[in-house]
Amino acid sequence: MPEEKKKVEKKVKEEIKEIVEEEIEKKIPTSLETKTKKKKEEAAEKVAEEVAEEVAAEIVDKKKKEEAAEKVAEEVAEEVAAEIVDKKKKEPKEEKVTPQKTESKTKRKEDKTGIAYISSSSNNTRVHITDLSGSTISKVSGGMITKHSRLKANPTIAMFVAKRAAERARDLGFTRLYVRMKGKTRFGHGPGTNSAVKSLGKAGFDIISILDTTKVPRGGPKKKGGRRGRRV
Repeated sequence: MPEEKKKVEKKVKEEIKEIVEEEIEKKIPTSLETKTKKKKEEAAEKVAEEVAEEVAAEIVDKKKKEEAAEKVAEEVAEEVAAEIVDKKKKEPKEEKVTPQKTESKTKRKEDKTGIAYISSSSNNTRVHITDLSGSTISKVSGGMITKHSRLKANPTIAMFVAKRAAERARDLGFTRLYVRMKGKTRFGHGPGTNSAVKSLGKAGFDIISILDTTKVPRGGPKKKGGRRGRRV
């Protein structure tokens, strides 16, 4: 690399010398030929200085032009990049919907399970729906459906009781139910138990299991009625 630089410098110096000699021959008038050698040398030095200044000015102009061209190229590149960015911003972004995530969300909503406690007797029917931790979601009894006390245990009223309790649970996203039925200890279930269970199934719930939790006496206290039974 340093050898190449030296060669280039030599070539430049030779070219400058040739240019200076040509300019000297052009600019020195014929009258100077008769004068002394000193005056010729002074004139030659002046001409050489002028030529050197002109060459230097040309080199500087070339550098300035190159720098200006580079600046213009940079500005144009920046403008093009800004236009591309603006176009990308204006274009509507395509929302990538991953089917796996949507499926998982729907599964979470569908997997909500609860427990439906149906307690029925000959006088009333109650439906109490809770989540798996035992927190109450909805609780409806026959007295909330009808004003007639004689109809509280009716199977039709029990059907409406279960429907009203199911509406609240469905709004909260419950789709599965464990059913727990309970009746009186000695007298068993009331007339509204089966209709309540059927209406829960028709309301769209997946009934996982149905369990009878009625208490069974093992001996227990003495029955009502005395030794000879109930007297009529």
